[in-house]
Formats: sequence, C-alpha cells, structure tokens
Amino acid sequence: MMAKRMSRHAAALWLALCGGAISAHAAQPTASTEFYPPWQKGANNPSQDQGFEFTVHEADNLADFHGDIANARLILYVGGNYFFAMAPLVKAFETKHPELKGKVYYETIPPGLLVRQMKAGGRITVGNMTWTAKPDAYFAGKIAVQRLIDNGLLVGPPTIYATNQLAIMVPKGNPAHVKTLNDLGRPDIHLALSNPEFEGVARQIKAAFEKAGGKALVDTVYDAKVKDGTTTLTRMHHRQTPVWLMNGRAEAGVTWRSETIFQKERGLATESVEIPPEQNVTGIYSGAVVKDAPHPEEAKQWLAFLISPEAQDIFAHYGFGKP
Repeated sequence: MMAKRMSRHAAALWLALCGGAISAHAAQPTASTEFYPPWQKGANNPSQDQGFEFTVHEADNLADFHGDIANARLILYVGGNYFFAMAPLVKAFETKHPELKGKVYYETIPPGLLVRQMKAGGRITVGNMTWTAKPDAYFAGKIAVQRLIDNGLLVGPPTIYATNQLAIMVPKGNPAHVKTLNDLGRPDIHLALSNPEFEGVARQIKAAFEKAGGKALVDTVYDAKVKDGTTTLTRMHHRQTPVWLMNGRAEAGVTWRSETIFQKERGLATESVEIPPEQNVTGIYSGAVVKDAPHPEEAKQWLAFLISPEAQDIFAHYGFGKP
C-alpha cells in the first residue's frame, strides 16, 4: 500500500515538473503504469553489462539516453522522431557488425537540442549527472543536416534514408471529436504542439496548418492559444505529446504518423486522425558524419546500414517511406 501511495505521489510530481499541474478542464490521469515512458519497459538499452539497476520510472529516468558511454565505439545523435525504431535498428546493425555489439551509444532528444550539445563538445547534464558523449554522426531533417554541413559541423555528403508524414494524435476515443486540422483552432480544445525553438518538426506542423487554414490558423494555434493556455508547447514531443494525451492534459497534438503507428502497436490509449494528402507535409530524414568524429569509420558503417534492406524494412514497419 505504501509503495502505491509513493508511486502516485511520484507521478504527480513528474506531471508538475513537466510543465505544471493538469488544467482544471482535464480529467485526472488514467494511464497507470510503472514505466515512464509507458512504452519503454526496459527494452531500449543496448549495453551488454547493465550492472546495478537503479531506475525510478517517474522520477529518476534517462529515457532518451541509451547504452554504455564508457565503452562506446559508435555515438549517434538521433533526432527523436524515430526513437522507437532505434532498438531494432541497433540490433540489426550489431548482427552485421558483431564487433560493435554492446558498443553503440545513442541519444534521441530533439535535433535542435542535440546541436547545442554538439557545440558544447558533447557535454550534457541531466538532473545531477553530467557526462560527455562526443558524437560520431548526427541525424535530423534534410534541411537541418545540410545547414550543419554548410556551417562546418558535419561532413558531407548527407545520407538520405527515410521520409515521413504527419498525423493528428488524440486520446483513445477522441473525446474532443477532432476530425481535421482546422478543428485544432477551436478554443475548447487543448493542444500539445512541438516547440519551434527545439523541434524541427514544428516547421512541418506549421506548414500543414497553413495549408489547412492559412496564416490565420497558424497564428491561432501557435500564438493566440499559447497565450491563453490552450496550446502547451513541448520540449520533446515524441515523449510528451502521447503522455499528455493519456493523462488528460491535452485533447490533440500533431506528430509524425510513424509515432501514431508505434503507439497503436504498443496498445496505448491513443489513436490517430489522418491528415489528407493536400494538407500534409513530407519530412525527409538524413544524417552525416560529425566533423572530428572520434569513430568516423563506424559512423560511415551506420550511415551505409540505414539504406540497407534490413534497415529499410524496419522503417517501413512504422510507416516510413523510402527516400
């Protein structure tokens, strides 16, 4: 009984730390799980020797940092838009390169934040822990990667390996009856939307809103609703959006379609509303070796692997298109 009370207390604390208490309109959290994120379940750590396990899932959790940094021979900065595909990708890669088994370390925070870490020499602090993970390769949208090549942070040419499109993610049952992007401009719908400062996908989301309702809809969802509190901007949409939907903090968000497929596959309490092709936007994913990478040859092996049939099958499973 005491453990259950502590778990509920920790969950409430986590929700407060993620951006404030649930607004008065929202239902109380209904997604009860001992894991955070609820799809994690301890399956995304490629380390061979994980030593003493200390994870308090609502409070002490490094969900976007994977592997053994001390013994890494390949360090990947992966924009988090396909965090769910990384575990099977790494497993397939290690099958082809057994000498690297257990020696791949990767991060899946938003691409803009990964650039900040790269410019800090790979140094990062999460909570009370600070470590250095100097990257070998960086992955984000095609435009962002090319910009970093032009600025001398990455070495071209880029490798283009997948495409993706957007979808509206809603809680199970779609309680706000969302049918279109224009519905998201309604004052009664609370949104979780990606923050343009950190997340490259915000550019595509804004473009989709403009296709659907012009600049007026963009201004409504990304300005007026932010000011009145009915849009909350995420810092890591690939984790925050579905959790906020399941916990009643929001009734809709726009994410990559692949993420809605992943959530459905895991049986979580979200579903998707399709965006028609004439309003949708295609994202193109690419990557490149980081300048002065500690392990450039291994980085090139990973880039070559991403366009292999094995990797393309994994991407296709989650609804990604071929480049």
